[in-house]
Amino acid sequence: MPTNDRPWCLYLIECRDGSLYAGITNDLDARYEAHVAGRGARYTRSHPPLRLIGSRAYADRAAASRAEWEIKQLPKGKKIAYLLESSA
Repeated sequence: MPTNDRPWCLYLIECRDGSLYAGITNDLDARYEAHVAGRGARYTRSHPPLRLIGSRAYADRAAASRAEWEIKQLPKGKKIAYLLESSA
């Protein structure tokens, strides 16, 4: 499937040190593998991923970017709830 036909999604990763990383992509499997391999983001190079907590699809990149900004404003304890609440 061509990359531009894939929906954009917000995803949340739990890192080995217990921190959370939020990002957006239109190819979740490839993006998560890049994080695991140390090629995903500066943050996940120094805070290696433990697991993918979840994701939520959005209509376009702009909507996914707005959701990413919103989740990054929340305290750690509310990020997982935001993702689960948003996907309901």
